[in-house]
Amino acid sequence: MGGLGGKGMASLGGLSPAGALGRRPYRWTDVLPPGTRPDPTKPEGVDLLPQVEHIVMYVQENHSYDNYFGMLGRGDGFTRNAAGQPTNSNPDANGNPVTVTHAPSTCQTGTRVSQSWNASHTQFDGGRNDGFVRSTNATSMRYWDGSDLPFYYGLAETFVVCDRWFGSCLGQTFPNRRYLQAGTSVGIVSTNIQEVLATRSAPNGVIWERFDAHGISWTDYAFDLADILLFPDYGIPRQATNVKPYQQFIDDCAAGTLPQVSIISPGNATYTEENPHDISLGEAYSAAIVNAVLHSPNWSNTVLFFLYDEHGGYYDHVPPPAAIAPDTIAPRVTSPPDAAGGFDQYGFRVPAVIVSPFAKANYVSSVVHDHTSVLKFIETKFNLGALTYRDANADNLFDAFDFTGPPAFADPPELPLPRLRAGGTACEDIPLPNTEPTPTTTTTTTTTTTTTPGSTTTSPSSTFPSTTPNSTSPTTISATTSGGEATSSVPGGGAGAASGTSTGGVTGGTLPRTGAPIGPLAAAGGLATLAGIAAVAAERSRRVQAAPVGATVRQAEVAPTDSDGSNHRAERNDRTEPDQGADRDDRSDR
Repeated sequence: MGGLGGKGMASLGGLSPAGALGRRPYRWTDVLPPGTRPDPTKPEGVDLLPQVEHIVMYVQENHSYDNYFGMLGRGDGFTRNAAGQPTNSNPDANGNPVTVTHAPSTCQTGTRVSQSWNASHTQFDGGRNDGFVRSTNATSMRYWDGSDLPFYYGLAETFVVCDRWFGSCLGQTFPNRRYLQAGTSVGIVSTNIQEVLATRSAPNGVIWERFDAHGISWTDYAFDLADILLFPDYGIPRQATNVKPYQQFIDDCAAGTLPQVSIISPGNATYTEENPHDISLGEAYSAAIVNAVLHSPNWSNTVLFFLYDEHGGYYDHVPPPAAIAPDTIAPRVTSPPDAAGGFDQYGFRVPAVIVSPFAKANYVSSVVHDHTSVLKFIETKFNLGALTYRDANADNLFDAFDFTGPPAFADPPELPLPRLRAGGTACEDIPLPNTEPTPTTTTTTTTTTTTTPGSTTTSPSSTFPSTTPNSTSPTTISATTSGGEATSSVPGGGAGAASGTSTGGVTGGTLPRTGAPIGPLAAAGGLATLAGIAAVAAERSRRVQAAPVGATVRQAEVAPTDSDGSNHRAERNDRTEPDQGADRDDRSDR
């Protein structure tokens, strides 16, 4: 077994295989334990895949495979009738079928859906996948297609799309993003900051610790809240050295200086595709990230995994299969009233596309994957011991690649433009993401010569910056929490600064050029305290929760203009928030 950077290996102890690993179609002799190395004859840290020099994990928010790719035409999507219309349905509370329907706009209008632990188990319904409408409402049956998401459809039609990529658990954002870093959620099932603070580290550590131990370079490019902070005991001390802003990702791609491994995500309330945000903003952000990689000097040896953390409460027709439980840690739920369940179950399918010159052309991967498959790919490259039972037994994603023949995408393909153009969105007062690298700044000094009788003096007259024309640079903002000052960069236009100070929290400001609001989320890009993390979680909950449970919200939403000049119809609708019952979360439903 491989080393663990000083950590002891958590194992099953005296528990029986059945009790520890739960129900599954596996024999005990088939199950690999934590610490298993891909090549046990070689030490940890040996590069077994030198063709790949850069691995990028890009994780968006809260959509199921069918919700985005049900109409793709590749992979396992909707069942369609002779007219090409999807026929999949779910019963409502009275047993009446509710058929999937094209969403009226990209603004995610209608009553908010839920992917909480309890709602997800109602939706799953023991494998029948018939509880989506009953768990919340008919909004869960909406979908988008290529007319709404032209960049995503072009991406999925070009590169490898995975139609059996499941969330790692039937839970929300935080537990699923933990699986991507540690192969386990350490028991949490919800996006709840108190749960994170109660489970501050993983028993066998996080993948970043393995990188530290073996000199593997890595960066968390965070728009506001860094993914590594989901494990605060490790993440908080690493912010100064390993967390950089989104703009730095764009710059590093342009310069060809990507680290060996990186992770990048949308903001908690900016460029996220979580309901009720405009998915067109998220698509524009994704296009900026993907195109930065495609046109980087690093492209020839890069692999980009683009996936979604969980299904967001939206319908998917494929029941998630049984999984290998990562460890013996039980879900932190009380049943009843919470739904009974365990971590021996995958979550619903999510969109996932593999972007690389080595990706197979015209290929759909139907191998079962979850987020720990990315861990297994990384462990396979660097011969690292598995963190948990889940990643030890995950598929390594190699079916999606051809590492022996000429790369199918040696020349990066041109992809469709995202739907959202410079006109922006009527759903949210958020500017388009910056797509340009920070311009090079030089200092030019001019001199004047003054002649007086008997002497000549040369002195500086003016010093000024020179920047590339017609480009923007990130605005620098600083925010002080109870632990000191932190600075980050956010895209948004010309020079300027916004700052705020508070004790145990962060205040916001305004982007000078665009007038777009900078709340605590954007201002907290360099969080250094647990109080700051809590402030971000509280602000996210405040922004996404449209009203108290049971309240009705009146809102006018107008979709942005299509490229042909037409508009999706404007909607003015009543939104009633469903009671989430015993779910212990931030009310953010992330």
